[in-house]
Amino acid sequence: MDSRSELADFLRIRRGRLKPDQAGLPEDGRTRRVSGLRRDEVARLAGVSTEYYTRLEQGRAGNPSPEVLEALGRALHLDASETEHMRDLLSRNAAARRAHTGPQRVRPGLHLMLRTLQHVPAFVLGRRTDVLAYNRLARAVLTDFDALPVPARNLARDHLLDPSARQTVGDWERIAAETVGILRLEAGRRPHDRQLADLVGELMLRSPHFTTWWNDHRVLRCTHGAKLHHHPVVGDLHFVFESFPVPGDAEQTLYVYNVEPDSPTEQALRLLESWNAPAPDRESARPAPPSG
Repeated sequence: MDSRSELADFLRIRRGRLKPDQAGLPEDGRTRRVSGLRRDEVARLAGVSTEYYTRLEQGRAGNPSPEVLEALGRALHLDASETEHMRDLLSRNAAARRAHTGPQRVRPGLHLMLRTLQHVPAFVLGRRTDVLAYNRLARAVLTDFDALPVPARNLARDHLLDPSARQTVGDWERIAAETVGILRLEAGRRPHDRQLADLVGELMLRSPHFTTWWNDHRVLRCTHGAKLHHHPVVGDLHFVFESFPVPGDAEQTLYVYNVEPDSPTEQALRLLESWNAPAPDRESARPAPPSG
């Protein structure tokens, strides 16, 4: 995952999608050979020279100032995640800042929290969408993580490689594409993460959709939203999820799938909870072994 080529592709695709009228540019009478903006138009909108923007797009301009990055984000109509991704690709020090690749462990307090959240699915994600810890309802609703080897406990692998995900994940195509966007954002932050590169390579080989979505260069930070799951026994489950960065560990995120009180989903979860009740000596929140 070479940062220079990643940056060139990202900027080229983003300017190619932005029409002149969307950017507020009038017709200039010149024959347009590109579907979106030209380099000189992006440069003009951002208040930089065409030569400088060309060097940026080629990864040869060093570290732009925060003001230039902000101007480029406005010119290309980038959202917060896309601007962050561009900043990571442009920064020569991104790899050094984010080179930690040791095993990830979930601290005991988070395991206790997952146990406390026994009436809704909850889990902790780490790097590369690795599932680090989860409660009983997360297993019952998402997938039985206990039955998987540790390397397979990964949302991207589950959504893109497990054939049953197409039946259980509501709006599968959108969710799977968004998962690829989450990996794309992390790849910009961690360009020398060998395990992430191996995961991307595996998904390219085994998923017929992954390469198309990966080459789309969409990036996403998934903080909240709605989820639909089709459970084979209790039917459709509607969730409103929230994510919480773990204090003290920026590479772990707690996800909680909330439900409306007295809703059919809440009633269905009560059934799942009773069916999956642990034996007296069994923990209700199951940690995954340390993940690299």
